[in-house]
Amino acid sequence: MHGIIKAVGTIAAALALWSGVVTVAQAESAAATKAMGMKPAGADMAGMGMDSVSMRATETTAIAPIVVGKPVRIEVRPETIRFATPMQYMNVVVSGFYADGKVQDLTRVAQLTTGDARVARVQEGIVLPVADGKTQLTVTVGGFTAAVPVECVDQTKPEQVSFMNSVQAALTKQGCNQGACHGSPSGKGGFRLSLRAYDPVLDIETLVRESYSRRIDPIDPAGSLLLRKPLMEVAHGGGRRIKKDDYSFGMLRDWIAQGAQVDKEDAAKCVKIEVYPKNREYLRPAHVQQLLVLGHYSDGSLRDITKLADYLSSDEAIATVDSDGFVVSRERGETTVLVRYLDKMETTALTFLADVPGFQWPTPKESNYVDKIVFEKLHRLQITPSDICGDEEFVRRVHLDVIGRLPTVAETEAFLADKASEKRTLLIDRLMASDEFPSFWAMKWADLLRVRKTKVSEPGVHKFHHWIEQAVRDNMPYDEFARRLVTASGSTLANPAANFYRTSADVNDCTETASQLFLGVRIQCAKCHNHPFERWTQDNYYGIAAFFQRVQRKKTGDADDLVVWTARTGETTQPRTGKTMKPWAPLKGELDLPGEEDRRLAFADWLTNPDNPFFAKVEVNRIWGHLTGRGIIEPVDDFRESNPAAHPALLEALAKDFVAHGYDRKHVMRTILNSRVYQLSSRRNDFNKDDVKYFSHSRTRMLSAEQLLDAICQVTGVPEKYAGLPAGTRAVELPSPDVDNYFLKVFGQPARETACACERAGESNLSQALQMINGPLVHGKIKDANNRARLLTVAGKPQADVIQDLYLAAFCRKPSPPELKAALDHIAKSSDAQRGLEDVCWAILNTNEFLFQH
Repeated sequence: MHGIIKAVGTIAAALALWSGVVTVAQAESAAATKAMGMKPAGADMAGMGMDSVSMRATETTAIAPIVVGKPVRIEVRPETIRFATPMQYMNVVVSGFYADGKVQDLTRVAQLTTGDARVARVQEGIVLPVADGKTQLTVTVGGFTAAVPVECVDQTKPEQVSFMNSVQAALTKQGCNQGACHGSPSGKGGFRLSLRAYDPVLDIETLVRESYSRRIDPIDPAGSLLLRKPLMEVAHGGGRRIKKDDYSFGMLRDWIAQGAQVDKEDAAKCVKIEVYPKNREYLRPAHVQQLLVLGHYSDGSLRDITKLADYLSSDEAIATVDSDGFVVSRERGETTVLVRYLDKMETTALTFLADVPGFQWPTPKESNYVDKIVFEKLHRLQITPSDICGDEEFVRRVHLDVIGRLPTVAETEAFLADKASEKRTLLIDRLMASDEFPSFWAMKWADLLRVRKTKVSEPGVHKFHHWIEQAVRDNMPYDEFARRLVTASGSTLANPAANFYRTSADVNDCTETASQLFLGVRIQCAKCHNHPFERWTQDNYYGIAAFFQRVQRKKTGDADDLVVWTARTGETTQPRTGKTMKPWAPLKGELDLPGEEDRRLAFADWLTNPDNPFFAKVEVNRIWGHLTGRGIIEPVDDFRESNPAAHPALLEALAKDFVAHGYDRKHVMRTILNSRVYQLSSRRNDFNKDDVKYFSHSRTRMLSAEQLLDAICQVTGVPEKYAGLPAGTRAVELPSPDVDNYFLKVFGQPARETACACERAGESNLSQALQMINGPLVHGKIKDANNRARLLTVAGKPQADVIQDLYLAAFCRKPSPPELKAALDHIAKSSDAQRGLEDVCWAILNTNEFLFQH
């Protein structure tokens, strides 16, 4: 840890805070410590988000000139153009390919001309139809010329603006029907639209017929309230949302001019969208990309919908995308652009690389496939991984991550003295075989399964918690663990797994809990409308709900018990359409099941099938997140295309390995813990100091509430007592958060009201700082007559040995000579030596080195 923190600065500043006097030398030491990223918690605990630095540019990056260079060929998309109506248009994307394998977008520097301007013309880089006929589009750039056939038909035939394909898309693109605007359940300003156009029947009613048709004016289309408000010609709470030269404005104006017609029953509907390019990698000077979005319709036609699509970059620190689908890189890294058009969405992953001055790949040793995959990406991104952590760091880190507590002084000394080359692997195996392992990991699942007295009764808490703990102890295969939960029936006391249906008290709760826990999908939004950022629809939500519709709950004579059973009948109705929903599984569709069969069995079969693309990935991502502090997908239970994995290949490899080993969670943990990636130091270098998601260094994070309380108890030697529980019970072993411990609540212990991992708070705040600086728990343990420091002193230990023992207990290392001198000097200056030693103990507990996992 000497490379992470020079504790002489930290301890001097912390001691000065205790006494209320800060000398110039101490202030300088504290400033130096702060510059190294570690500071005394008492001085600035509320600012302890130590991993908050991101690869984010501080200023908006200007668009640099596009350097064409000497491509060896160019590529134009689309390869052919056909206009079947007069309102169509076509963007053309031009790519240059180079001898060294690089590629860049040349769209904005290419010259476009048509052979016959009477048939088709080019306006601001967009091809437009003029009259029936055939011609050719010529694209010239970098010394190359490409020809694209163009055909125009039915150009004299009037075209009706489609309400669904154009008007609804335009309103969505301009944000009019977002949840914060008119798409909210109650609308805004008396005007309500369905969220992102999921209910066109409602929208046509409110746009055309509601309020005496005051929102549209077919006689003066441009004077319609529907257009004047977003133009800010009339006061509009949502501000200016549109300009007169926007494509969306033209669509809306023309639709009103045509009489605001509703689409005919047989009108073509968009069946899918296609984005070009589909995933691409760039190396500076290549730094921009124009996207092309094509809509495929039910009548077989193909249309350019680039101007009507909506775009979202998953990481705007890496690249931004404008309303026309033009992507500009700001920093090296990866981003995924989500492209939405009505209820259709696609993504494209774009990687922007840049040569970093002075970068040289160190070729670190690889322990397993985890390292191979992670290092391969780091090499490509020119991010140098940190060195491997020292034994002091490792022994502390692995104890906290595997069994939730600090190692004892004896355990630390034994490990540091061990000269065996395989000692880290052996320690991992010992910890995972210990009785403390199931207790700690049971807490993590008890959080997600909402194990608390108000949910499952006091006897139920202990039985359900014991069932979870036993499942971890027996290393129950994860597919069996999930199956037992989702198919559980009977008494919640006799079969504790049935408490899954006690904490999930109704059909909707079951649907949302099962989706989040086992599919990594936060499907709650789709209950009332199609999910705004994912493919999940309202029909999907109620299709999954159909699996749980027949689950019944019955009280017994015992108030602490509940019986779970399934009825033979019972169907789910989609509330908006009134349709009876069949059970539906993602990527499999509707299932025809026997009438009286327990549908949960079919859900469990689909869920635990090795071909299920969600199930295994969600759990290995959750395990990875617990061990490293950040999921490969973060948050760990928020899988969606607009929230891509930092290492997709790693997630895939871990999931495949997980399934191949029979859903053995311990196997996955061992693989991760034995990897060099897990064992990297938290000390950063010049090339990875801004990395927050690629795992080039260990992520520094605050101990959880339970870990911190246990650590304070362990360092001071004064255990915490919990009413109704055996003496010596650790905080991580608590079966329920109902113990009413204020310290735990302040530091983020979840109330277990939801199945979301986000319920466990990880942010620091002022209340936490006050608890550590002058709270009754810390103060009481430091002053306790039977604490570690006092007992060692009574036993006749020299002050230097007592301080060394405290350091080993808290930091898993001995104090450096300057640290030891600072502590001894403070004790010597104190009027009461015992009070001075208490100050030293307080200072140790208030350092970030103690409070954080590193």
